[in-house]
Amino acid sequence: MPYASVNGIRLAYERTGQGEHVLLIMGQAAGGNVWTMHQVPALNQAGYETVTFENRGVPPSDVPPGKYSLDDLVTDTAELIEALDFGPCRLVGTSMGALVAAELAVARPDLVTCCVLMAMRSRADVLRRALYSGERVLGESGVQLPPVYDAPNSVLQMFSPATLNSDAAVATWLDIYEMSASRRGAAGGQNSIDLTSDKRDLLRRMGVPCRVIAFSDDLMCPPYLVAEVAEAIPDCDYVEIASCGHVGYLERPDEVNAAIVEFLDKNRSC
Repeated sequence: MPYASVNGIRLAYERTGQGEHVLLIMGQAAGGNVWTMHQVPALNQAGYETVTFENRGVPPSDVPPGKYSLDDLVTDTAELIEALDFGPCRLVGTSMGALVAAELAVARPDLVTCCVLMAMRSRADVLRRALYSGERVLGESGVQLPPVYDAPNSVLQMFSPATLNSDAAVATWLDIYEMSASRRGAAGGQNSIDLTSDKRDLLRRMGVPCRVIAFSDDLMCPPYLVAEVAEAIPDCDYVEIASCGHVGYLERPDEVNAAIVEFLDKNRSC
């Protein structure tokens, strides 16, 4: 995997396909290689060149010590686009990655032509603020949860009942989450990133075409909070995909890919 030197660190990235440029930005503590399961093949087949990468704190990208901010990740991403001569490009982000995409589109509109923002909140309600605070305190305590405990809790939060009610599917995802526990642990610097501030004033300044995608059973970013993102962004459209949770792009990849490609195709002239 090649590396790009950006913002004082090295980011691992992968570039595939040919055509107009799409940069995919993954969520908190997750690897950019997750996109290669479903989204990258669909985008390459649809005639797009893609770049996926590991955010700072996620190996094999650098894991600098200390706390990270959202601004750190936005700067990393902007400099990656410039280092690869990949701009202006289309951005596809999920969860924290969607926040990075939105902030980048406002700060550096010269690098962005349009955005697909999935499973993103513009603010946190009482329950999500409490969950965020608890996870932050846990991370700062230095306590490392055993993978055998962390995996089922993560699966329970990330997936929809449609998946959780299938023993075969749950067994597979438990294995995957246990194996990736060390990677999530290495991304501890991302735990300090503020994911609760109200971003609606910033979103009102977005000047590129946007599509917001919500997942019907998302516990982390429920549709009513995701819809507020679409309401804040000028001329933004909103798509809700049924029977999937926070990782809907893994649970319902065909529907998600269709929504992404349809929007990007519609904005090829951006």
